[in-house]
Amino acid sequence: VPYTRGAEYSRPVKDILVEAEALVQQGVRELTLLGQNVNAYHGVGLDGAIWGLGRLIRALVLTPGLSAIRYTTSHPGDVDDELIAAHADLPQLMPFLHLPVQSGSDRILAAMNRRHSAADYLRLVERLRQARPDLALSSDFIVGFPGESEAEFEETLRLIETVRFAQCYSFKYSPRPGTPAAAMEGQLPEVIKEERLARLQALIGAQALAFNQTCVGRSFPVLLDRPGRRAGQLQGRTPYMQAIFAQAPAVLQGSIQSLRVTAAHGNSLAAVLEPETGSCAHG
Repeated sequence: VPYTRGAEYSRPVKDILVEAEALVQQGVRELTLLGQNVNAYHGVGLDGAIWGLGRLIRALVLTPGLSAIRYTTSHPGDVDDELIAAHADLPQLMPFLHLPVQSGSDRILAAMNRRHSAADYLRLVERLRQARPDLALSSDFIVGFPGESEAEFEETLRLIETVRFAQCYSFKYSPRPGTPAAAMEGQLPEVIKEERLARLQALIGAQALAFNQTCVGRSFPVLLDRPGRRAGQLQGRTPYMQAIFAQAPAVLQGSIQSLRVTAAHGNSLAAVLEPETGSCAHG
């Protein structure tokens, strides 16, 4: 990414807190912290020291009226103890983490300059789940990276089977001008990349559906932030970042309501509005 988007920089903590307070005063209930590698955040804190993402989140949750915080996208190499502790300690930090790994092959990870091994990633997942047992994970995968063998691709499948993701994004490798990989030998034919992508997507699709099915019968606080696909529906995101739809009056748009899941689909949940819930926050 740095080859195409340039170096990262971090905003001062004070600027972020002021903006968050202003947004909440305007009616915002959930915030998402964004960055190309957001957990590499290293902004100047209120005390003049450099703060990481975990400390920033601890300050943000003190904002009156703020119900939920999410962040994306993360790099496994920058998940530190403070951020893991935030997942354990802060109910306002949603139990969902997008943590791209890209491949399960150590050789491919090194060629991608990823700075971690597959075993490193699995150890990190174990630590995160020890801190927050209900944490749902998503990831990014690239298939068909230059030189990827069938055995190396199967290592990726094994990693997916081990972790069991709630959702994933997956792509065929495509050369980007100016990047080192574009000049590597061993560029794979499209037919191989397409076949591997189909196999990987079948696996992650089955895992996503299985995770969604575990939510049937459960109730979640959901910010109903927009109309649904059908007339009379509103939709939002569960704490686990699943799209969720329910029949609900339009006057409830913009409020947090308790929804009970009635059916699971591959990419979404169907739900009903629980009566007399009023506005609620995730706990």
